[in-house]
Amino acid sequence: MKKTLSMAAALLISCSAVCMNVSAADTDSALVYVTIADQNKKFVLVEEPITVTDIDSDGKLTINDTLYIAHEKKFEGGAATGYKTSVTTWGLGLDRLWGVENGGSYGYYVNDGFSMGLTDEIKNDDQLQAFIYSDAKTYSDCYSFFDSKIGKDIPKGSDVNLTLSYYTFGADSSLISNKLANATITINGKETEYKTDADGKVTIKLTEDMNTVSAVSDSVNIVPPVFVGVATDGAATTTTTAATTTTTTTTTTTTSTTATTTTTKTASTAAKNGNSPQTGVKGAGLAVAGLITAAATALAVRRRDEE
Repeated sequence: MKKTLSMAAALLISCSAVCMNVSAADTDSALVYVTIADQNKKFVLVEEPITVTDIDSDGKLTINDTLYIAHEKKFEGGAATGYKTSVTTWGLGLDRLWGVENGGSYGYYVNDGFSMGLTDEIKNDDQLQAFIYSDAKTYSDCYSFFDSKIGKDIPKGSDVNLTLSYYTFGADSSLISNKLANATITINGKETEYKTDADGKVTIKLTEDMNTVSAVSDSVNIVPPVFVGVATDGAATTTTTAATTTTTTTTTTTTSTTATTTTTKTASTAAKNGNSPQTGVKGAGLAVAGLITAAATALAVRRRDEE
């Protein structure tokens, strides 16, 4: 019986250690590409690779972790100066982005999909685009995006085909994708003669080594889209960009006064010092589950031996 109890105790310790290690391994880090546009629709970060870790110790990698680390590494003065969050009745809220406080008029999308809040999880190779509303009164800014984010090894002077879309919200808060016609394409911040057709399609040529492609529109107040084209010297060809998979999530719990919304925030449970509240410890939960299972096993074996 003593041998049995010893084995059960060993199992209990082993199980708790495995649970904690699995949790830590799942959330060690992820490489996320971050783009941020300011209130003047100017990019301050473009597809910036950010190694994300669990800085708020909530057991997962989130949008909050990503933005905090992006500011810590790229904003003058770090996250303490440029980024701020707080816990409200709606959850974790964004109070300052890239040094701008405007009462919460910010947005963020992951892989061109609508995000519910800062505690949404992210994974390796995700693309996060955050922005400050240019219209902080009526929130008319519409998120826009190309069907591809990055193009590499594009021969200079070759045709690059892109499609531009933008989002609006339906009466039930559902996300509606629309093609944007007659938008002017910009390359490295300069307007060009390229314009999208009725289906949002456009064919452009790249002449520089690094090209940040975006767009402006006279008909829709769009958040600037981004496509980064890395061009090389070589024979001209036609490049058709691969479509980016878009996952969208909609909610009917909170609606905006206009067709667009700022953010919908998820609930959090506890605050931690600084801008990054702690929203729970996943590893501890797994370990507890392991302890309970092992203890139950030991008790069952003991009862059998006594019988």
